[in-house]
Amino acid sequence: MSHVDPRFGAQLRALRVEHGLSLRALGQLAHRGKSHLHDLETGAKAPTSETARHLDEVLRAGGALARLVDQPVNHDAEAAELLARVRASDVSTETLDRIEAGVDDLASAYATTRPGELLPMVRRQLVYVGRLLDSRGTLTQRRRLIVAGGWLTVLRATVHIDLLQRAAAGAHLNAAMALAEHGEHPEIQAWCLETRAWDRLTQGDFRRALDLSQQAQRVAPPGSSAHIQATAQEARAWARLADVRRTRAALDRLDRLTANLPVPDRAEHHYRYDPTKALAYTATTLSWAGDPAAEQIARATLGELDPRGDGGDRPRRSASARLDLAMALLAADQPDEAGVVAADAIRSGRVVPSNWWRAREVLRRVERTGAAEASMLGEVYEAHRPPSVADSTQG
Repeated sequence: MSHVDPRFGAQLRALRVEHGLSLRALGQLAHRGKSHLHDLETGAKAPTSETARHLDEVLRAGGALARLVDQPVNHDAEAAELLARVRASDVSTETLDRIEAGVDDLASAYATTRPGELLPMVRRQLVYVGRLLDSRGTLTQRRRLIVAGGWLTVLRATVHIDLLQRAAAGAHLNAAMALAEHGEHPEIQAWCLETRAWDRLTQGDFRRALDLSQQAQRVAPPGSSAHIQATAQEARAWARLADVRRTRAALDRLDRLTANLPVPDRAEHHYRYDPTKALAYTATTLSWAGDPAAEQIARATLGELDPRGDGGDRPRRSASARLDLAMALLAADQPDEAGVVAADAIRSGRVVPSNWWRAREVLRRVERTGAAEASMLGEVYEAHRPPSVADSTQG
C-alpha cells in the first residue's frame, strides 16, 4: 500500500526555503494555492503522487519528494521489529530517564500538535527505543524501556487513528498490547482497549465501542486515568445508542471518580486524566444523547476554552467544543446558529480527520432542516475536508 512519509512536509518546506521562495512564490511557480502548499507542509493535507512529482520538478529536487509519497510502509513489520528486539536483547541503562521524559513530552504535545507533525516525532523516539533494546541492562531497566515503548506505541496508534490510517493503527495497537503484557503494565493494556473503543465509536460501531470501553475498565487499575477515560468512553457509547438513562448513569460514575482528583502537573498529558476536562466530556456526551442540558453546558465549556474567540490555548479542544455546541443547538431547533458555530470549528483547521464525522453529521442535520446556513456550511466543509475523508454525500 502506498503511503505518505510523515517527513514530506518538512522536506517540502526545507526545499522551498533553500530556494528562497515564499509559499506564495512557490504557489505561482507550481500553479498551486498558497493555502494548499501550507497544508502540505504542516501535514494537514496529504499530497498525491502527481503533486509530489510536479513539486520535485519545480524545486529541482531529483525525485526526493516523490519518493516520500510512493514508498510503501509495512506497518506490521515496523510494529513487529520492536517486539523482536524485546524478546532478543537485554536493556541498557543509558538515557532511561530521558526516554521517559520524552514519552511525557510527546503525550503532552498530542493535544496541541497536528497529527501529521506529531507522527514523525513519535516514530523517531520509537527508533531510539528500539536501538536501546539491543543493549544490555538489568531486568528493572529493561522493563522501564519496554514500558516506554508501550506508551509510545499506543500513542503512535492513536495518531494513526486521527489520520484515518486504520491498518497502521491496528498493527501498532497489537504491538502496544504485547509490550504491555511483556512489561506487566495493565494501564497500557487498558489504554489500548480504550483507544480501540474510540476508533469503533468514530466508525459507528457503537455496541463494539461499548464492549471495549467496559473491558478497559475491568483491566485498568481502579481509579487510574485509563479507568476514568474508559468510563467517559462508555458514556459516549451509550449516548450514541440513544440510551439517555445509561448515559447519565455512566456520567454519574465519572463524576464520582473525578470528584477529588487533583489537576496533574501536565494537564495536557494524553494519558493523565485532567478533571478540568470533565465539563467538556459532559458537553460532548449530552449533545450526542440529545439531552436538553447539553446547550448550556456546551456554551459554558466553550467559554472556558476560548474566552476571546481565537481558539484559546487548546485550539483542538475548542474546535471539538464548537461541534458539541452545534449538535446541542440542532437538538434545540436552532439550525442557523448551529451552522455558523460548526463552520467556525471547521475553519479553525483543528478538526482532525478522525473527528470529521462529527462535522459531517452536523452538516447533514443542518441540510435536513433547510436552514439558510446550510449552503454556507456545505461550502466550508468541502473547502477544508481532508483528502482522507470521504465526500459528504457518501455514507
